[in-house]
Amino acid sequence: MRLIKAFIISSVVFSVPLQAADMDALTKEARGVTMNFGKALKGHLMGAMKSGGPVKALGVCNTKAPEVTKAAGDSSGWDVARTSLKLRNPGNAPDAWELAVLQQFEKRKAAGEDIKKMEATEIVEVNGKQTFRYMKAVPTGKPCVACHGAEVVPEVEAKLKTLYPTDKARGFKPGDIRGAFTLQKTL
Repeated sequence: MRLIKAFIISSVVFSVPLQAADMDALTKEARGVTMNFGKALKGHLMGAMKSGGPVKALGVCNTKAPEVTKAAGDSSGWDVARTSLKLRNPGNAPDAWELAVLQQFEKRKAAGEDIKKMEATEIVEVNGKQTFRYMKAVPTGKPCVACHGAEVVPEVEAKLKTLYPTDKARGFKPGDIRGAFTLQKTL
């Protein structure tokens, strides 16, 4: 009889929707993954900017960023990516959920919210499985406009045409939303 009660209790516990504490824990974990990923990515880009300027940074972004992204996912157990409303790499196109969040981020920015504090979380169904989704807005900093601004130097323009022939990630000013880090984990 005790085994039956334990099974029934276990069944009830596992069928209860995620509690607020669980959401908080997942959000905290996602923030940590995002922070580490962002630091690693920024470190590589800024190192390249210092040693060879924006042309070298573009090369690093093209080759190193995918490696850093994969490493962040492999080490954390999360699906880690970057996306934007203006894509440089078509492989980073937002899915429907990400697109809606990016559009909401733009509305929040227009209403005066600090980009550095913008994030979104939700549990959604992905391929029939409950999945925790997290996005963190990425602000455009002054160094970013060397490659993402409305006007770039001819060397950068040439490198962009070579590496990213369909580039749409231009016209940004410091303080714009460049895009977002996006994470998900199957529950």
